[in-house]
Amino acid sequence: MSEDQQLRVSKITEGTVIDHVTGGQALNVLAILGIDGSGGEEVSIGMNVPSERLGRKDVVKVEGRELSQDEVDVLSLIAPAATINIVRDYDVVEKHRVERPSEVVGVLQCPNRNCITTKDEPVDSRFAVLEEGVRCAYCDTIIRESIADHIHVD
Repeated sequence: MSEDQQLRVSKITEGTVIDHVTGGQALNVLAILGIDGSGGEEVSIGMNVPSERLGRKDVVKVEGRELSQDEVDVLSLIAPAATINIVRDYDVVEKHRVERPSEVVGVLQCPNRNCITTKDEPVDSRFAVLEEGVRCAYCDTIIRESIADHIHVD
């Protein structure tokens, strides 16, 4: 492939590169990170780019921000094959794959309207992370598809 045919996205000076995101999930990644374009963050996104490992993938670069473990845990629900690269002074100084936690607290909304977490009770949602989805710890509702639609991050 010639240089003219390659996708070119500039390197970031300091921040995080989230690579190997499941194709089509980049906008959900931005939502999880609370990035909506109004905060002045510099963000580069590659969507549905070719990947040997995934077939198609998304890539998200966020200048000036390193992700918290809580953010990485939530990302793992929609992008279980993602890698997190921490960049400082243009160099990758840390690289690791996301690991799915055993549970997530306060980041998903239970779709069961009768669940205590959907009432006016001071209870954080709590979901066990399963291989095939997530299960509410209070009402046992299982979410298998479209987990991103249930993410609620303050």
